[in-house]
Formats: sequence, C-alpha cells, structure tokens
Amino acid sequence: MAVKSAKAVRKPRAKIPAGGRRLRIRLVRSLIAYPKNQQAVVRGLGLRKIGSEVIRPETPEIAGMVRKVSHLLKVEPVEEP
Repeated sequence: MAVKSAKAVRKPRAKIPAGGRRLRIRLVRSLIAYPKNQQAVVRGLGLRKIGSEVIRPETPEIAGMVRKVSHLLKVEPVEEP
C-alpha cells in the first residue's frame, strides 16, 4: 500500500492592491490589562512587543483592525520611492 506524502498548505499572502498605499504600524502601549480580543487583534497584525512595527497594505480589513486598537498603535503611511 503506497503512502502519499502530505504537502504543507500555505495561505496566500495578502496582495497589495495596485497603486495601493501601505501603512507602517507600531505598537506603542502594553497589552497588559486590555481585553483578550484586543490582544488577538494586535497579534493578528503581526505585532508582539512594544516598539515592534510592521508594514501592511491599506485594505479595509487592516483598517478595521487598526481602528479597533488605535489607542495602542501609532500608524503612518509609508513613503513609496
């Protein structure tokens, strides 16, 4: 009986919309004492420690996540070369 190898399935990365803006998102406040759902949103953005930053495309999904925890973040647009 032949055993088929299982391939790891990867989720596709979020595509940056053509001509779309990108945002630099930085965590500036501690997550201690904030609700678990807000902590999960920050983790979902890819932020872990205070001062960590990520660059994400400006999509409605990211905008909603940023709006939900805006009191913990500093957000600025990225200058395109």
